[in-house]
Amino acid sequence: MTEMRITEAEIAALVDRFYEKARQDRELGPVFAGAVHDWETHLATMRDFWSSVMLTSGRYKGNPFAAHLRHTLRPEFFATWLALFAEAADELVAPAIASELRMKSARIAESLKIGLFYRPSAKVVALPEELPTRP
Repeated sequence: MTEMRITEAEIAALVDRFYEKARQDRELGPVFAGAVHDWETHLATMRDFWSSVMLTSGRYKGNPFAAHLRHTLRPEFFATWLALFAEAADELVAPAIASELRMKSARIAESLKIGLFYRPSAKVVALPEELPTRP
């Protein structure tokens, strides 16, 4: 059985289609309009990112956390991002590849959300002076 892999051309088409959708979205459109000032450079960077993720090309050299820290994001934006990305994947690539893209994008989104929004409580719970012993 031949392993199905996404191609660089499919990655480019996926990135372009996703950002076309995101720029038109009522939630994500304004975020991207305020954050991206050079679309050709951004799209090239995202093609490199997804090539590195899906084909282990190593082309992406950036820091996703640092890039996203500069912008006003909310955790709920990630659900919209994932839905639009899945739509684009389903439209452009074979179902098995689209499934892999959905899984990887969900992991990436979760990692970004944790890195950007998770703030552990500073509260310290005092332990009792004597812990109960087991009989």
